[in-house]
Amino acid sequence: MQFIDQATVYVRAGKGGGGCLSFRREKYIPRGGPDGGDGGAGGDVVLVADEALNTLIDFRFQPRYHAGNGEPGSGRNRTGARGEDRLIKVPLGTTVTDASLGEVLGDLSEPGQRLRVAKGGRCGLGNARFKSSVNRAPRRTTPGEVGEERELALQLRLLADVGLLGLPNAGKSTLLARTTAAQPKIADYPFTTLKPSLGVVRVATDASFVMADVPGLIAGAAQGAGLGIQFLRHLSRTRILLHLIDAAPADGSDPVANAMAIESEVAAYSRALAERPIWLVLTKIDLLDAERLDALMSTMNAAFAERRLFYVSALSGAGLPSLTGAVMAALSEWSVLVASDAAVRAREDALAQRILQDATASALAERRCRSPKSAETDAPEAAAVDGLKS
Repeated sequence: MQFIDQATVYVRAGKGGGGCLSFRREKYIPRGGPDGGDGGAGGDVVLVADEALNTLIDFRFQPRYHAGNGEPGSGRNRTGARGEDRLIKVPLGTTVTDASLGEVLGDLSEPGQRLRVAKGGRCGLGNARFKSSVNRAPRRTTPGEVGEERELALQLRLLADVGLLGLPNAGKSTLLARTTAAQPKIADYPFTTLKPSLGVVRVATDASFVMADVPGLIAGAAQGAGLGIQFLRHLSRTRILLHLIDAAPADGSDPVANAMAIESEVAAYSRALAERPIWLVLTKIDLLDAERLDALMSTMNAAFAERRLFYVSALSGAGLPSLTGAVMAALSEWSVLVASDAAVRAREDALAQRILQDATASALAERRCRSPKSAETDAPEAAAVDGLKS
């Protein structure tokens, strides 16, 4: 199945049913009075998180969804049936944004979680509602109201504990394949990875975490170069970022300069995401002798004094137990802190919200670039993006 992580859909809630104009007409009951019933409310459009889904591809083929209209009222004070709600299943991790306003409507991250994105129209009132002591035979009714209409921008952000980032051919897919049961494509040319991949790293019988790999980043990614910037949103939910750095690049480039370039691209995409813990991981160390490895480690420590530094070889397995064990320990410690300390929990929630705003602003800006003809109609959206970034 093709992996699609962005989609635009149009939703329209149901119209409310109109009120009924009716008077009671029965034998032996003179002056029966008004008995027109109310109409039924229009149906809502509701998104439902479904853990069985993992792509937004269905919305490419069916981009329009309508809820049912309410039935009109009838005599004998009978209320019309309510319009049927339209339930739309989306994958876990879907962020929903009003495409015209740039407003984030919700984030569906729990199985079965629901989000009403369009409210059905209110029902019309029958003439029985307008009966009073001075108006015994009202002929007044109200029509049902029109339901809400929205154009929604859906973004899928994978749910993972750890994210891998780095240049193409830095060894991200190889590390994922070596430490998990995932089978990403691995080859000796750049941009082998064309879509995000997930894998579960099992450290012990009762200890595991989810790792996500995205296409490699290159210099200028924040301005649209390469593929990785399109998928950085999938790293926005992670707790730790592992920045993989080729210890012996085939092109002879400097590993330190490569690392700085990638971190600059992450910060350009989202300053909030760059505040997540980022660990540096030197890969392919089997290509270096002990002396060159020690020298590179010293240089990296001097250039990134605030970063934790590891080295691994997916070929020999060197350093992998140390890396995965440290990640598991850090995630466990973080979980305990968040559960026990309200201040830490508040900071994490605020940081997650800022990352969400950056990811949404980036997606909306990318959407405008894809359709330049809509620049005038997207003026409110541009203002919303600027507001999110500020």
